[in-house]
Amino acid sequence: MEQRFMEMALELALEAAEANEVPVGAVIVKNGEVVSSARNRRNELPDASAHAEILAIREACKRLGRWNLSDCELYVTLEPCVMCAGAIVYSRISRVYYGAKDVRFGCCGSVLNLAAEPKLNHRAEIVGGIMEEECLKPIREFFKKLREKKPF
Repeated sequence: MEQRFMEMALELALEAAEANEVPVGAVIVKNGEVVSSARNRRNELPDASAHAEILAIREACKRLGRWNLSDCELYVTLEPCVMCAGAIVYSRISRVYYGAKDVRFGCCGSVLNLAAEPKLNHRAEIVGGIMEEECLKPIREFFKKLREKKPF
């Protein structure tokens, strides 16, 4: 695992936080080279599917000219949700490295492990906890600020 790719994903997550988006960043790598990268943009676009992983997968498919990303790996700061785990399976990404667990929505081991479900025709290898504290910090700060803004 290359820490530099998770560091790149973390930089994207911090950019997302600056744009008032949930701070998640993703980087797709093929043969040690970055193919695509993205950050959450749900509010900005507005698009419910504009998660960092989905946007990075779309860009990688476009750049490589194919939907099959079986020779690619995904680095993402937060454990993918069910939608993103589904996209990982459908795009055939070989390995997912994630930073922080998502105990409420995570589908790469926390709530479910859809990306490695044996009943599906493709499974991604999952490696979690990469730079976990660094990836969790902006998420905690983002939601703390959000709670402080809401009147009770």
